[in-house]
Amino acid sequence: MLDEIDKKLLKLLQTNSKQTNKALSHALGLSVTAIYERIKKLENNKVIGKYVALINKKKVDKAFVAFCHVKLLQHSQDYVIKFEQEVRKLDEILECYHISGDYDYLIKVLVKDMEAFRDFMVKKLTKIDHIGSTHSMFVINEVKYTTAITL
Repeated sequence: MLDEIDKKLLKLLQTNSKQTNKALSHALGLSVTAIYERIKKLENNKVIGKYVALINKKKVDKAFVAFCHVKLLQHSQDYVIKFEQEVRKLDEILECYHISGDYDYLIKVLVKDMEAFRDFMVKKLTKIDHIGSTHSMFVINEVKYTTAITL
């Protein structure tokens, strides 16, 4: 169970995980040792899964974002397992969710441009066995993007 200090600590780390324990101790009014121990406990309990750098998509020429609905031909365990294994191998797919509703999966794709998206669809995604249909939507403007979870 997270106490209020853990929640404040996680909020600070989600804002900037490169903050020093000293800076965090000043912000929270705790000793550096107490901060270190709390972070270790959060890591050991898998509350903190990993630390990453968030990359500016435009600076690395990968600013074309698409969301694709995918429908499988069947919902057998073999089809689901095979599809999920293949999706994990595709670098262009940032996220994949098994969903309810008319489609089976929602994937988030990041590529350079429309031409790269077409190549991805034709040469990679639709080559996966057991896909019945896809439906793609393209991001016009990113209104909100965050990785922070409010606690």
